[in-house]
Amino acid sequence: MLFLRALSLRVSLSNHLHNSPRVHASSRWQLQSKSIAKELRGHKPTHIIVGAGSAGCVLANRLSENVANKVLLLEAGPCDHLWNWKIHMPAALMYNLCNDNYNWYYHTIAQEHMNNRVLYWPRGRVWGGSSALNAMVYVRGHPFDYDRWEVEGAIGWNYANCLPYFKKAQTHNLSSGPADPYRGFSGPLQVIQAECKNPLHQAFLIAGEQHGIGRTDDMNGYRQEGIGKMDMTIHKGVRCSASTAYLRPVLGRPNLWVLSNILVTRVLFDRKKAIGVELIRKPNFESNSSISKSDCEKVFCESSVIIAGGAINSPQLLMLSGIGPADHLKTVGIDVVQHLPGVGRNLMDHLEVYVQQKCILPITLYNKSSWRFPHNMVRIGMQWLTTHTGLGASSHLESGGFTRTRENVLHPDIQFHFLPSTVHDDGRTNGTCHAYQVHVGPMRSRSRGEILLRSNDPRQKPFINPRYLTYKEDFVEFRKCIRLSREIFAQRSFDAFRGDELSPGSQCTTDEQIDEFVRNNAASAYHPCGTCMMGSSNNKDAVVNALDMSVFGVEISTKQNWQWTQNIWLSKFIESFEQKRFVSS
Repeated sequence: MLFLRALSLRVSLSNHLHNSPRVHASSRWQLQSKSIAKELRGHKPTHIIVGAGSAGCVLANRLSENVANKVLLLEAGPCDHLWNWKIHMPAALMYNLCNDNYNWYYHTIAQEHMNNRVLYWPRGRVWGGSSALNAMVYVRGHPFDYDRWEVEGAIGWNYANCLPYFKKAQTHNLSSGPADPYRGFSGPLQVIQAECKNPLHQAFLIAGEQHGIGRTDDMNGYRQEGIGKMDMTIHKGVRCSASTAYLRPVLGRPNLWVLSNILVTRVLFDRKKAIGVELIRKPNFESNSSISKSDCEKVFCESSVIIAGGAINSPQLLMLSGIGPADHLKTVGIDVVQHLPGVGRNLMDHLEVYVQQKCILPITLYNKSSWRFPHNMVRIGMQWLTTHTGLGASSHLESGGFTRTRENVLHPDIQFHFLPSTVHDDGRTNGTCHAYQVHVGPMRSRSRGEILLRSNDPRQKPFINPRYLTYKEDFVEFRKCIRLSREIFAQRSFDAFRGDELSPGSQCTTDEQIDEFVRNNAASAYHPCGTCMMGSSNNKDAVVNALDMSVFGVEISTKQNWQWTQNIWLSKFIESFEQKRFVSS
């Protein structure tokens, strides 16, 4: 999976929250009855979930299993209606990434070590969140990642403890049943192993063996390292997002309400406890006018507020609610509820480049995925709309793999995604000839960034500064990534297809030339995480206690990724299953 995911946070403050007058329960419900209660039909929610992304959909499903719970799920974007076919058609993913109807359409600030480039960061603003936009590649990660989390303070988050949740969440088309050690057989998330029918995928798989990287039959199983077929969250030719897997099947539950186009502006507190949220309907994100109090509504709950906004929106909402670095909150005119310097810090992402090679045979997706050939586009679209088969039924990132930059690295630190075509501009435009490419990048960069508020207006996008390529080691690893990709493309299996190298180009050979290519061309793999870091109390940047998901200094429970060696979406499902244990039900 190329693109990223959600983060969930349960709010139940126990420290004194200044500027938060006490509101009696009867008064709270009277206020609510004049506003959003019309959708609730007289019911008062026990739980409010902010964000219908990967985590929010799972938690809405799990919490509403208990009929005593009344769950209200609020989403800033629209519903993923079935007639919005581009969301559900796997091959149409780039249309969604370019459509701000379903996308927060974020950008970073200018990056100092990338010649001041501004990078595009799409994030899902729709039911399913970024799982409705991503490339549907299913990668769990290496067991050593989870075991390292536990060593660094996330007690209980080792691989042995997480694996049963991965299996519980999944139905894999190759699962052997209950006895299968790695694959699930009855979970809501539908997963298939890609078929890799295109001859270029087969060439890439064979090239890994010829090179010596090796082959893996299941990169989510016993052996991650090697080149192999990708697992995909696709079911019968249709995207299986978090909404498809977890939310839509339970929409008929009488104790679950899902509201779209709702922007939560802040969490409301009664002294020590989160009691609800303030929100606006159908927000105009382009407006520069101040938000009128008459446009704001308040909705209250009995048990918990859960923030499931992802690596950008969750710290943003925390800070808008007065929880975060005190000096920063004061600069944007927000009263400090709890000084917590780690909120928004520790931002991590995967950076990647495209190594592209011209193909001398017309077997790529070039004449099938470009509007230069509209008759092919229409034929592919019609086939998918009527049968959910054909080229429209895949994102085509069907093969890939992992390897190590050097022998003394404990587990893989480079990831590949192979595509039998070429794209440019973060995938928003197609190539202009028959060619193929591999997306490649290092997985464990030491560079760390932060999220900061632009103002106290919740409609304004925050400042996103990943601080890419801060360390010299980042460039050393990218040189190895590019040279290794060239070695793979030089294997015998590609002899029948190989033309000239298009990118970086045959003239780009020295360390200095490769470094400059990376500065000018590297792009986000859309895997942001870390901004509400889970850790121990002696870590000044930790936000969440791994033992109970409470936020240090206050009683807020959350979940958030540690450093991750692959696509991060699957961690959200596991965190959400685990989160359910800490939410009152």
